[in-house]
Amino acid sequence: MGYAGKIIKNASFKKMKGAIKNVKKKTTKSSASIFFDMMSCARKYGAGYYDYQIFAFYDLNRAQRRTYLTRFKNKNFIMYMNDQEVAEKFENKDEFNDLFKDFIGRDFIRIDTADKETVREFVKGKKYLFCKPRSAECGKGIEKVDTEAFDSFDALYEYLTTHNFYNIEECVIQHPQMDVLYPKAVNCMRIITLIGDDGKPHLVYIVQKMGYNGRFLDNNGLFSPVDPKTGKMKYPAHSGDTLKGIIYEEHPDTHVKIAGFQLPFVPEAVEMCLKAAMVEPRVRYVGWDVAITEKGPVIIEGNPYCAHDFWQLPPHTPNKIGIIPTLRKYVPSFFEKYHY
Repeated sequence: MGYAGKIIKNASFKKMKGAIKNVKKKTTKSSASIFFDMMSCARKYGAGYYDYQIFAFYDLNRAQRRTYLTRFKNKNFIMYMNDQEVAEKFENKDEFNDLFKDFIGRDFIRIDTADKETVREFVKGKKYLFCKPRSAECGKGIEKVDTEAFDSFDALYEYLTTHNFYNIEECVIQHPQMDVLYPKAVNCMRIITLIGDDGKPHLVYIVQKMGYNGRFLDNNGLFSPVDPKTGKMKYPAHSGDTLKGIIYEEHPDTHVKIAGFQLPFVPEAVEMCLKAAMVEPRVRYVGWDVAITEKGPVIIEGNPYCAHDFWQLPPHTPNKIGIIPTLRKYVPSFFEKYHY
C-alpha cells in the first residue's frame, strides 16, 4: 500500500466532520460547500482536512492554494530529495553524532558499547545528561537526567542501562539571551536547507522554537519565523499544536515580546548548516535543530523528514503565499516532474 493509500485508510470521518464544523465557525459557508471544497483540495493540491484547516484553504484562491506545500506534496518532495537508506544515518543518533561530530559541539557516548568505567568517567562532573534512544522523533523517549538525584554512581548506571537509552550526551548550555526567551529548555532554531539542482546548498527558511509551561524540550512548543538578515523573529509565535491556531504576542512564561526579539549568532548558524548540508549530499533536504551557546551555534540533530507546516501558517504568511515558489527556485526539476 502506497503513502496515499495509507493516509486514506487511516482517515477519520469523525475528524473530518469536526474539521468541517471548525471551518464553518470561521466562515459563512455551508457544511456541504466546505465538504466539497475539501474534497476538491485533496484532489487538486494534496491537502487533507488537516492541511485545509491549518493553512486556511477556505480563505485562499486557486493561485494561492497552489503555492502551499501540503502533506502529499511534502512526502513526494522528501522522497525525491533524500536517499531513504542514507537518511537512516540521521535518524540513528549514534551515526548522526559520528557523521556530524565537527558541528555538534558536545561529548557523547553509546551506553550499549561503553564499559562501566568509561561511563563513570563520562558522567563525572556533569550535573545533567541528555539520554536518547537510538531513534527518536519529536523528542520521544528523551530524558534529561539529574545525576545528583542518585545516591551513587551504581544507581545512576543501573538507571542508564535499563531504560532503553542509546546515546548519552552532555547538556548544551544555551546562550544567556536564549535563557531570557525561555530558560527551562534549550530553544533551538529549525534551519531548513536543501541542495539545489545546481549542486549547491541553500537556506530555505528559519524558525525559532521555544519551550513553554515548564517543559525541558522545545518540541511541540511555540515557534516563530526568523529573518536571516537581522536575526530577529518576524511575527508573534504560533502554538506547536497547529490545529488550535493559538497566537502568542509574548512568551506565556517569560512575557518576552516575540516579534522583534533578537537572536544571537544567526548568520553563523546559517553558515554552519550550509556546510553541514554538504557532508552527506545524498540527503538534500534537511531540517537542522540548532542550539545557540555563548561560543556560537551547535547542531542538535538533523531531520530528513521536514515538517511541512513551519512558515506556511496564516499568521506567518500575510501575503498568503506558501513555500513552493522558494522550493521551485532551487529544485525546478522536481516541479517539472510532478507538474505542481
